[in-house]
Amino acid sequence: MHSDPPVWAHRVGADWHLDLHVQPGAKVTAAAGEHGGRLKLKISAPPVDNKANAHLLDWLAKQLGVPKLAVRLIRGETSRQKTVAVCGVDTPWRDIEKNRNP
Repeated sequence: MHSDPPVWAHRVGADWHLDLHVQPGAKVTAAAGEHGGRLKLKISAPPVDNKANAHLLDWLAKQLGVPKLAVRLIRGETSRQKTVAVCGVDTPWRDIEKNRNP
């Protein structure tokens, strides 16, 4: 596991900004490595009616052990390329990477 932030995690003030590449409609929700300088996440929700975004934010909050309000989508609402802001965590990549699919 990384002790330094990976390329897809940036500290901005008190928040961490996570650059993500999201693949909706997967069988299970899990981290799946890096893709183009972003963390690739497979999401088990369809990309309709904002379901994938809602599932993404809920899953990240659970993985990071923070309230849902601590995780917010700041870029990419209708794109697979998303940036999420997270507050209340010191090293978010560690909690996400320990649940990575091989």
